[in-house]
Amino acid sequence: MTCPRIGIFDSGVGGLSVLRELRKELPGAALHYVADSGHAPYGERGDAHVLNRSQRVASHLIHCGADIVVIACNTATAVAARSLRDAWPQTPIVGVEPGIKPALAATRNGEVGVMATRGTLNSAKFMQLVAVLAPHKPLHLRACDGLAASIEEGLLDAPGVLSLVEHHTKTLRDAGIDTVVLGCTHYAFARRHIQAAFGPAVHIIDTAVAVARHAAHTARETLPSIGLQAEPPSPMLLQTTGSTAQLERIASAWLGERITASHIAV
Repeated sequence: MTCPRIGIFDSGVGGLSVLRELRKELPGAALHYVADSGHAPYGERGDAHVLNRSQRVASHLIHCGADIVVIACNTATAVAARSLRDAWPQTPIVGVEPGIKPALAATRNGEVGVMATRGTLNSAKFMQLVAVLAPHKPLHLRACDGLAASIEEGLLDAPGVLSLVEHHTKTLRDAGIDTVVLGCTHYAFARRHIQAAFGPAVHIIDTAVAVARHAAHTARETLPSIGLQAEPPSPMLLQTTGSTAQLERIASAWLGERITASHIAV
């Protein structure tokens, strides 16, 4: 049977949280991941930059044979998903967005927080999502400036990461939230620190699993004859526009296997 190639990209290492779940959902798929670390972080750059980089990376993935492209970045999804779908109408494009709907279903006291990049929170797509899902209930939004960039360094227990987590969770703690949405794929790497800052009573919503399941469903609908249960799993290709050593170190720790990455210029 045909082995599908699924392209995944993010502004850096954050999308590895989605890659790990995709590996579980689609062990027979060839996964091709691009960390655009040389041009990160998207969430703290302008829309024109994010759109240009998303188009370049998506083009690279598709020209390398991707049957499906997963935008494993909230900011890139908000800014570029429509443009990418217009540019490649024959290629399914799966995006990621903050899990507001499951958060509203999970909250007990009605106080929901969203931790995301400034780019995501300021995007028209996010504002539309909030208008549809929470038109009469204001959410507690926190633009976590610097957190994604700090996590990108890969030293997750570093004082800088811990200080930023404490700083950005304080306002939400003071607001009395009982549920918080992680609106950036990078934040999954600091989830234990975020949970510790909020305490065990606060429920964390992370959409990596939901995105992986959606991508798997799309793959099965688009390519019904594909071999998705290959054993052993198909190989992964990891590339970066930044430091290969950094991506290899973080990916190996996160995925639990030795990872080799290559550098690309796109």
